[in-house]
Amino acid sequence: MQRLLISLIAAIVGAWGWSVISAPALDGALPWVFRQHALHLSGLLAIALISLAMYLATRPLWLETSLGGMDRVYRTHKWAGILAGIFAIAHWLIELSDGPIKSMIGRGGRVHREKFAGLLDNLQHLAKDLGEWALYALLAMLAITLWRRFPYRHWRLLHRVMPVLYLLLAFHTVMLLPTSYWREPAGWLLAVLLVSGSYGSLRSLSGSIGRKRQATGEIVAIERPGSDILAVSIRLNTDWSGHRAGQFAFVTFDPAEGAHPFTIASADSVDKILNFQIKALGDYTRRLDGRLHQGQSVTVEGPYGRFELARRRADARQVWIAGGIGITPFLAWLEALQREPKQAASAELHYCTANSENDPFVARLHALTADLPGIDLQIHGARQGQQLTAEQIVARRQARQMLDIWFCGPAGFAQALQTGLRQCLPAGELQFHQEAFVIR
Repeated sequence: MQRLLISLIAAIVGAWGWSVISAPALDGALPWVFRQHALHLSGLLAIALISLAMYLATRPLWLETSLGGMDRVYRTHKWAGILAGIFAIAHWLIELSDGPIKSMIGRGGRVHREKFAGLLDNLQHLAKDLGEWALYALLAMLAITLWRRFPYRHWRLLHRVMPVLYLLLAFHTVMLLPTSYWREPAGWLLAVLLVSGSYGSLRSLSGSIGRKRQATGEIVAIERPGSDILAVSIRLNTDWSGHRAGQFAFVTFDPAEGAHPFTIASADSVDKILNFQIKALGDYTRRLDGRLHQGQSVTVEGPYGRFELARRRADARQVWIAGGIGITPFLAWLEALQREPKQAASAELHYCTANSENDPFVARLHALTADLPGIDLQIHGARQGQQLTAEQIVARRQARQMLDIWFCGPAGFAQALQTGLRQCLPAGELQFHQEAFVIR
């Protein structure tokens, strides 16, 4: 994620720098010249990053490998949008700096804006006004996205306006960027980004994102293994490409609520039944209990994700760590291993739960690992004083042994473990794989 965002920012800055160096020097006083260059750079960075965000919203499968899964694609989408908002604020503040500059040195030496006559002049004025209002709306959307207490269902409806805002900002950019830029690397790079962002916007407005990967089905069973956990089994009626253990899907129980991502908690099967273990963590999942019923029609889109058994390194010690409902991808892994238990990988499976005595998954984990001698199951109950630490994991490691950590659970827990492990282990001896899907 960081590499892609840093590479894009570096490419934009480099292309902008090329334009500044190769073009004739701007005729004007230094403060006005600096303002003009800063205005162009901040605008280029803002539109480039939001173009990337719009393209990533199409869920491009070809990026799953390089970014490490669709969860990482969405994380990159989120941070591209946040950074775009930051640069958009900078662009807006630089635009407003003409007042202070005039008060300090006057209008003399001001860089003259490229002007056109007739229709193009009118379009430029329109682009400036539309861009300003689109910017205000974009910043409002950014604030709502960062305000996690804002209900998801309302955020989702407001988020559907983003493609329109993007197209307005793209029009603003095309009309106001100096024509000289379009003959240079900055313009060529921007053209590719604008086409990609516009493609994403039009796909979103047409409702075609993910449509080819959708399958319809119905709920065949609903269980409540715990007070805050809903187990839902769905039989798909249409073609399903199958899934690999550990992947997730977008499930639509109610078209008005839209699709939500849930890890598939079962291995692939010929009967096309998918099992989901859904914990009441937010406003949407808390309302699911009582709204679902057997025979209810659902839509499933996917599968997505690269949290897969096949990606483990054969020469590394495998440590699988689940926190709470993060056990779901490992349930699918264990089910998949039942087919050839003697060839199953050797691994430590650490399940961290609030109370191991009444946890609904403990018995199932014991049943699934009973015929898998290579899986060393460790249950850690917080109420029983059994906290998993990085030191415990390192203590069981042989000297210079490579570690593959597969983690799914709370982000804070993951950060603490990862920090502790990196302090204890030499660089290059640890790979930390984390399910990091956050939709907003």
